[in-house]
Order: sequence, then structure tokens, then C-alpha cells
Amino acid sequence: MAYEGAQICIPGLKASADLSTKQYYYVKLSGAGTVTVCSGVTDKPIGVLQNTPESGDAAVVCGLGVTKVNSDAALSVGDLIGTAADGQAAAYAPGTDTTKYINGQVIEASGAAGGYATATVNCFSLARGA
Repeated sequence: MAYEGAQICIPGLKASADLSTKQYYYVKLSGAGTVTVCSGVTDKPIGVLQNTPESGDAAVVCGLGVTKVNSDAALSVGDLIGTAADGQAAAYAPGTDTTKYINGQVIEASGAAGGYATATVNCFSLARGA
């Protein structure tokens, strides 16, 4: 069962849209102090959303740490991950997925798309999958 651990969350962020169904999705900056769900595989995620804010509400975003992630497909232990086109976590391979930002690693698998995995994430030091 997916779980969470120690995290550094980014203070002062607000949802720029209704994110009440996007808990554990990757989010990106959408303006000064606002976030929205990542909407492309080449987006630069600022972190993983920890709560369910409606538009204008405070968004709790884990930028570094151990978090649940909503998976785009089944994820296995050891998979390196980044954002899918819909903000869910997807597995990527360094050297192959060179336009995507790999920012985490799965430490507890998810069984299927829409399931929850546990991952370490570091969105403070983004690097493409070169």
C-alpha cells in the first residue's frame, strides 16, 4: 500500500484551477504563486500535489521527499519517473526520454493505471533524461 514520508513542501502556493480531483498528481507553476496540473510530458513539475484544493485555495506541494503518486500505468520498484501528459507519474528511461524531466524513483509499485505508487521525488533539481 502506498505511503508518504518526510517531505519538504513549498509554502504560499495556490491552485489556479479546481484541483480537487488531482491529489498526488504532478503540478507546475501557472503564474506568480499559483500551480496547475502538468499538461505535457515536457512540463517542468514543481512538485506533487498533496491536498485537494479548489481554485484559489492553498495548494500543498511536495517538492522533495517521499510521496504517493497517481500512476499513468503500472509502475515497478526502481522505475525512474516524471510527469505524463495528464500529470500522473510515468516511467521514463534516461538516454531515451531526453526531452522529459526525470525527477523521482518508485520505491513501492502501483498495480495499474490510476493506482498509487510510493516514490522519492526531487523537483528542486530538475534534469532531463539525457
